[in-house]
Amino acid sequence: MRLTVVLVISLGTFREKTLFANMSSTESVDQEPVFQLKGSMLAITVLELARNSLDALDRQLAAKVAQAPNFFSNTPLVLALDKLPASEGSLDLPGLMRVCRHHGLRTLAIRASRIEDIAAAIAIDLPVLPPSNARERPVELPVGSEAKPIEKPAEPTPPPAPSVQPTRVITQPVRGGQQIYAQGGDLVVISSVSSGAELLADGNIHVYGPMRGRALAGIKGDSKARIFCQQLGAELISIAGQYKVSEDLRRDPLWGASVQISLSQDVLNITRL
Repeated sequence: MRLTVVLVISLGTFREKTLFANMSSTESVDQEPVFQLKGSMLAITVLELARNSLDALDRQLAAKVAQAPNFFSNTPLVLALDKLPASEGSLDLPGLMRVCRHHGLRTLAIRASRIEDIAAAIAIDLPVLPPSNARERPVELPVGSEAKPIEKPAEPTPPPAPSVQPTRVITQPVRGGQQIYAQGGDLVVISSVSSGAELLADGNIHVYGPMRGRALAGIKGDSKARIFCQQLGAELISIAGQYKVSEDLRRDPLWGASVQISLSQDVLNITRL
């Protein structure tokens, strides 16, 4: 006599197992990072408005564009309205943005302190930045840069040899509010750097003392530049535009130690000296 065994699988159980397998596969994919947040120092033009006159702005921007058309081609812009007097009255923010766009300036955000300007930006979903106390310098436009076409030389000219400047050495403490720049070379500070001070160099930066200010090396894009300091306590460090601020640095186990900082694939690496 043969014994026949019939195996019955519940359809509900089968569906549950299939759904669980699909969910596990989806969760595995979701755990893989699809983005990375990075800090970067970008060059953004600030247009500081002194009067509420769109007609005058249109005429004056047209004159600037005539001097350097390439400068105004899709230039990222922050509209600084925090210096606009209250007596100037209500500002037509969308109209202001249209004037800027007409001349090639693309508004990313505004900087404002007046309530009505902030409300106008929120109404059109435009980011609002707080008033800035940072030092800003006027942009120097090359006059007549587009007046004559560039003529090609008859024969290719070899590029000039890079101009290497001697290392700049600072023997005194760098106080808060001071800015020291080593153009075309390295910067060496044989003393301390206080909070609020700023060191800039086209090459490397060496600090043989407590480093509590800001250090920006390779500011013209040299990703091989490095920062060396005897005691890391900086407000900001940067190499070739990639930077970390004190909030990030304090979490590093080498905070307060003698370190060197280098850049690799847009990531700042801090290692012990």
